[in-house]
Amino acid sequence: MRTTFTLDEGLARSARALGINISEAARTGVANAVRSAMVQRDRHAYERQPEQPDPFWDEAEAWTEQ
Repeated sequence: MRTTFTLDEGLARSARALGINISEAARTGVANAVRSAMVQRDRHAYERQPEQPDPFWDEAEAWTEQ
């Protein structure tokens, strides 16, 4: 998907001078931000509704040939 964003002129100039691919850096930054937001969302969901011990597993047996 093509999108447009605004970048500080000095930062853009520095990135170009250092040979940084701005598009790739933006993709990487957005991907990292999405992963971070998903981790935060999952943590908040767990904090609101943490797992509870399930007594079923106390009596569960493994079905193996041993």
